[in-house]
Amino acid sequence: MQIYNGINGLRTSLNNDRSYKRRISLVPTMGNLHDGHLALIERAKETSDVVVCSIFVSALQFNLNKDWEQYPRTFDKDCEKLRAAGCDYLFHPNEIEMYANGLDTQTKVLCPYLTDVLCGASRPGHFEGVTTVVSKLFNIVQPDEAVFGVKDYQQLIVIKRLVDDLCFPVNIISAPIHRESDGLAMSSRNWHITDDERPKVIILKQSLDWIVERIQSGNLDFFELENEAKARIKKQGFDVDYITCCNSENLDSAANDDKKITVLGAMYTKKARLIDNVSITF
Repeated sequence: MQIYNGINGLRTSLNNDRSYKRRISLVPTMGNLHDGHLALIERAKETSDVVVCSIFVSALQFNLNKDWEQYPRTFDKDCEKLRAAGCDYLFHPNEIEMYANGLDTQTKVLCPYLTDVLCGASRPGHFEGVTTVVSKLFNIVQPDEAVFGVKDYQQLIVIKRLVDDLCFPVNIISAPIHRESDGLAMSSRNWHITDDERPKVIILKQSLDWIVERIQSGNLDFFELENEAKARIKKQGFDVDYITCCNSENLDSAANDDKKITVLGAMYTKKARLIDNVSITF
């Protein structure tokens, strides 16, 4: 695996790959890699010749708050995992390389579609940071395709809209949620979960599954189902950010005649914010 901290070096190598008509795939990450990230690398290898993984903790996504400072940086371990997974290039820039003119005057990519609801409502400015850094990575790497996990479902929908609106020649591939043995969605934030909370946090996935089961049984009172699921989570001692049933294509509130529905949820532990989703097709 070749490691690049600078844009020019990476571009030179990728231009050489393009001269041999090699298909290039990008897997953007913030590091602190787990098996879910490595599954994205494996997915990228299925349809491309060259896999580029980026590790960059963008301050724009966190608005330079405490969460950004505390995000785990595990570069050496990440490199070991990426080498074992067969990644070809690792792009690991610093803030100066990515924001050469400073954060205060950085040109930003604003996608008004679906960025102020659900996770966007709880994390103002987050998606503006996401769409800006993803746009920069697309321009730097110029991949044929990019792989994103379904766990961040809202992010996936926003990025698809970004690509469509700005005419990026990038095929967006979605990869399934990678889960722990009990069903908890793998996340770099799971290390914040305390030992006493760990057996109980599966209530988020269980509550979403319960809604899906009710819908499949013919109960389409989405509001009632959402409220019951919230009550189940609160009973376990966690605060609920949101539980919502949505049209899978546009994240509008689910309608009785929707053919694809995604149930999304977010809850707070003492130190972590966990998200998950389950989709069904009729």
